[in-house]
Amino acid sequence: MKRIVVLGGGISGYGSAILAKKEGFDVFLSDRGKIADRYKAKLEEWGVPYEEGSHDEERILAADEVIKSPGIPDTAPIVKQIRERGIPVISEMEFAGRYMGAARCICITGSNGKTTTTSLIYKIMCDAGMNVALGGNIGESFAYSVATGQYDWYVLELSSFQLDGMFRFGAHIGVLMNITPDHLDRYDHCFQNYVDSKMRITQNQTAADFFIYSGDDPVIRGELKKYALASHQLPFTATEAATAEGGHLAGSTCEVQLGDNRLQLDTERMQIKGLHNCYNAMAAALATLAAGVPADEVERSIYTFLPVEHRLEPVKEADGVLWINDSKATNVDSVWYALESMTRPVVWIAGGTDKGNDYEPLKQFAREKVHTLVCMGLDNAKLVRDFTGVVPTVVSTASLDEAMQAARQAARRGDVVLLSPACASFDLFKNYENRGELFKQWVAEHV
Repeated sequence: MKRIVVLGGGISGYGSAILAKKEGFDVFLSDRGKIADRYKAKLEEWGVPYEEGSHDEERILAADEVIKSPGIPDTAPIVKQIRERGIPVISEMEFAGRYMGAARCICITGSNGKTTTTSLIYKIMCDAGMNVALGGNIGESFAYSVATGQYDWYVLELSSFQLDGMFRFGAHIGVLMNITPDHLDRYDHCFQNYVDSKMRITQNQTAADFFIYSGDDPVIRGELKKYALASHQLPFTATEAATAEGGHLAGSTCEVQLGDNRLQLDTERMQIKGLHNCYNAMAAALATLAAGVPADEVERSIYTFLPVEHRLEPVKEADGVLWINDSKATNVDSVWYALESMTRPVVWIAGGTDKGNDYEPLKQFAREKVHTLVCMGLDNAKLVRDFTGVVPTVVSTASLDEAMQAARQAARRGDVVLLSPACASFDLFKNYENRGELFKQWVAEHV
């Protein structure tokens, strides 16, 4: 019997372990940290042996294959030992993809916009009555859905870390939103390594598959010159259409065409605003048209789609000041789109764990739109240095409460207070969700 070891007991790990158990493998799950009670209950229900708080190296290194959770870096000592033994290391996506049967998948990746686009695709397909599951970075574990359900479609948000562990898996419909510097600490601070990871969304695609991508992204355009893709390519762009099929923005209308299917989206009728959401809507429309959803149903669902939590999420307006939670903006490119979409003067809250950020692309919008920058982190030196002289007022704070008090004091009637950090959250918070929830809680209690 083939021995499978699952590293990590989070949502990716527990689902992988349960699928391995269902498929008859000798499976063992190991997590150096603590496993959440709800996941332990599921593992016990399925009879999956597990450990937490340590790694049984002898048992792990006896595996025939290891499924690694995306949060565990390749530099982890146990991962290095596994690779030195020549044991294959794969992702949940690669493993679960083997047992999808006749189901098909839409896979979405990119440095920014993938959560909104994934959620929008899922909504369109659900509204159309399709038998679809949501997984990857959001929703349920892909592997758990494969183990416990019978779906026709899987809509999967994929990070670069999940793509790194995929080898034979191929997306029937692949969506690449953009590629900008992010997570370089996991890629030897080499942008090309990260780019190569994102381009894995195209691997194993055939002529029957679709590849949807930003025609405005210079990195993607450069990479496509290196690839001889077999898939049906559909670009989306904010300029005039470069090809007969795809999506483009014409004034305030997103025009989308695939074969004989054509739709026009009035951006004024969309609940999600800004250029980045035009890109998201065009990508989602192309993906769902490719999946067979009628154009009128695609259009109707997009108009009723609401902003994703923690992504330019309006929280409250009081005394003429609008508070917006954009905690999910953990890199420079996300913040660029957030600032681009602002139509009122901005008090900007930023900071956290810097990932090697270059803030230069933000300075033009910061000059034009931001009158106060509130830095919220344990080490604000880089932000203060880069934006002093760019933004009239720069305030350094070391806690959420201190930052929020400073933002409230700086805000004037007609302003926006925008939490859009450009950094990871791990210096002061558990994750970006925790940061966003605490921001919303503070606003509810103090504004």
